[in-house]
Amino acid sequence: MVASLAELKKQIDDYLAAHLKADVDQQTLYESMNYSLMSGGKRLRPALTLATVQMLGGEVDGDVMHAATALELLHTYSLIHDDLPAMDNDDLRRGKPTNHCKFGAGMATLAGDGLLTLAFQWVSDNHLSSAVRAELTLALAQAAGPAGMVAGQARDIEGEHQSLNLDQLRYLHRQKTGALLRYAVLAGGIITEQSQPIKAALADFGAQFGLAFQIYDDLMDVLGTTEQMGKHVHKDAGEHKNTYPGLLGVAGAKQQLQLALDKARRTQQNLSELTGKSFAGYDQFLAYFKL
Repeated sequence: MVASLAELKKQIDDYLAAHLKADVDQQTLYESMNYSLMSGGKRLRPALTLATVQMLGGEVDGDVMHAATALELLHTYSLIHDDLPAMDNDDLRRGKPTNHCKFGAGMATLAGDGLLTLAFQWVSDNHLSSAVRAELTLALAQAAGPAGMVAGQARDIEGEHQSLNLDQLRYLHRQKTGALLRYAVLAGGIITEQSQPIKAALADFGAQFGLAFQIYDDLMDVLGTTEQMGKHVHKDAGEHKNTYPGLLGVAGAKQQLQLALDKARRTQQNLSELTGKSFAGYDQFLAYFKL
């Protein structure tokens, strides 16, 4: 039985609240890290990992929680750094002042550094098998590093001064946003020690979910409100960001979103055929994309 997204979110929130402090040895640093980590958020990434483990018949115990919630640490680091004055210079995140507005740019940078490195500690500091821990560590480093999310952020910065075509935009977002969501789903397959074809299908579902997530986020910057999003909207066009609505218009972006969701659902069905198990638990994640 797969837990609901609300149940998974509560599990993740409770785990993060209970376990962060033990691994941080400086009070202001802890407060800065904790401020962003516990400021809300949907917890979609670790929830995808936990739901995947459950659908594949695995048990969500303390070791799995430690490894899975590491991804939320890393995701939070990326948000803190993304908001810094040298990057997007945002002053609002999840309806609250961004970390550097509250703690200063220096401490915010260190909070991000602390969350990033602690993520790899949590992935490796558990009682999963050594082979599983090694595979998770490598996959997370590849997803987050200079051929993954960091490369996507670099492309995003350079792209502000040029107009990207659709293939270039997809590539940018496959790294910037999609890489961590791809890893989130793949991690469930690694933890439950699936065969390579199953892990490949899981990664494909995560990649399509990640693409849909970015297109939806782009659309909500145009169609949503600050209250809905917890951050300032209508910023992308003013900052000359490359977005799906900017390139294709709202109708074209909605069409691309639907294509990504259709591909994700086909992969969901393929996973059921490969494993003989139900992957209906992904439906609650796909329901996130409501315009």
